[in-house]
Amino acid sequence: MLVDPRTVGNSDLVSIHGQTIEQILDIVSDQSQFQDLKDPHSEEDTQSLAGTSEVLRRRKREWVIPPIKTPENYRGPFPKHIVQIKSSFAKEARMVYSISGEGADQDPKGLFTINRNNGWLCVTRTLDREAKDKYVLQAHAFVADGEDREEPMEIIAEVIDMNDNTPVFTQNPFLGSVPEASAIGMEFMMVSATDADDPNTDNADVRYSILSQNPQEPDPTMFIINPVTGVIRVNAAGLDREYHVSVPENEVGAVVVKMSVTDGDEPQAPAWTAKFRIISGNNGGFFTVSTGPNKQEGIITTAKPLDFEQNSKYTLLVAAENDVPFAKSLTTSTSTVIVNVLDVNEAPVFDAEKKMISRPENVEVGSELTVYTATDPDTVRTQKVTYRVGSDPAGWLRVDGETGLVEVRSPMDRESCFVKNDAYKAVIIAIDDDPTPATGTGTLVIELDDVNDNAPTIEEGKIRVCNKQSAPVLLSVTDKDSPGFAAPYRVELQGDSRNSWRAMMDETRTGIILRLETALKRGVHIIVLRVFDTKGSYQDSTVLASVCDCAGDNVHCPPIW
Repeated sequence: MLVDPRTVGNSDLVSIHGQTIEQILDIVSDQSQFQDLKDPHSEEDTQSLAGTSEVLRRRKREWVIPPIKTPENYRGPFPKHIVQIKSSFAKEARMVYSISGEGADQDPKGLFTINRNNGWLCVTRTLDREAKDKYVLQAHAFVADGEDREEPMEIIAEVIDMNDNTPVFTQNPFLGSVPEASAIGMEFMMVSATDADDPNTDNADVRYSILSQNPQEPDPTMFIINPVTGVIRVNAAGLDREYHVSVPENEVGAVVVKMSVTDGDEPQAPAWTAKFRIISGNNGGFFTVSTGPNKQEGIITTAKPLDFEQNSKYTLLVAAENDVPFAKSLTTSTSTVIVNVLDVNEAPVFDAEKKMISRPENVEVGSELTVYTATDPDTVRTQKVTYRVGSDPAGWLRVDGETGLVEVRSPMDRESCFVKNDAYKAVIIAIDDDPTPATGTGTLVIELDDVNDNAPTIEEGKIRVCNKQSAPVLLSVTDKDSPGFAAPYRVELQGDSRNSWRAMMDETRTGIILRLETALKRGVHIIVLRVFDTKGSYQDSTVLASVCDCAGDNVHCPPIW
């Protein structure tokens, strides 16, 4: 249990204290003997009498000292006027005031000051009641131009308490025990806390409440605490030494329960330190137990994912032992932990996480490729699974939301940049209809079979040759199709190109040897070549030949383009 101590006092008391001080000042100011007081902020004399040099008549001298109370934690501005004091001789002569004692000329020095002319007592910095709750001062008054003085008057400046301290427990933690099957109302332990605020005010009046209970079974309000005394008693029936706990499925490392034990041996000694082991009910090794940092607590956690659909309840028997054997024959302490597995909405699972299919690249739009479906592992729940395309880089696919049927949406192309190693990957998503839907994903891999949908082309678009004894030029041929639809190639010259040029395949049947057979005038000439692949598919390619006035392979002429 986590218990919270708090005080009755609150911030509203601060405003009440502030009003009390103002009322005190008002009372002082309203007294008839202070009707001649000036502004408390003025440095002028409170009274100036012409006859101050006259001899004062001897009689009993009187002081008017109002009660002095000031709140702690005031943050300024400073100096802060507290109260005005005044001699009863103030109407007969000009009086001068001073103070001595704690907070004046004694430590803490300078905390209180007095205006020597008008008697206003001030505090110069923040007070803390918990450091010192009152200050004893001596007030002095004497005639400004003579030696005739009042007798010193004791002033007690009391610091008004504010609720600025939180309660503190007298120990942490509090350890208690209660017999199982205890009756409702049974008192079994007490907690206590102290507060540094004024014990005579509500600020130090501590109240208790329970913040949390772990575990919450069998009742989340198993215990109740007396808010005044701190006594804890049983509040509900069903106390059992067995632990009934719940843990969500599929989580590894989840804390199942923390079991506290007590030991009468010397604390922190090996004979006091506890260790724990699960002696039954852990078939499959789904749970593990360890000793907590305080050496008196066993912590059970999940070692493997739990599956609600496979097993919704485990009953563990846990033994608590010491690091050293018992000195005499003692019964080993055991406890039963009943673990209820909580059902969690799990994502649909595709029949195959990665599904491979093979189709020709020129399959028609609208064709059915495959049915790719998922099942919901939550067998206890009745949920509907729907489908949609998650990732389709080329935009070639669509999926039926009800059946998972995947169809061709737009023409596919094996030679596309989205195809890697002749395969195209898409992601299909399955979603259940739980209020908090869970989503599963599957990868569809389409191996695209090549078709002869690309004709061979010549890479070089421009060449330079001499018009005399011309050297042959090697042209490169490429085909985007796979080898079965590409080389070996053959070539034919087209149109007028056949009159002056000769073209033939090289030994590898992948390159074209082009030679000028008849001398041509200097200039740019167009050559048209038709290149066939092994299946007879062809394409005409145009090559621009710059013919120069030179001989052999030493092509030297001004650039034509």
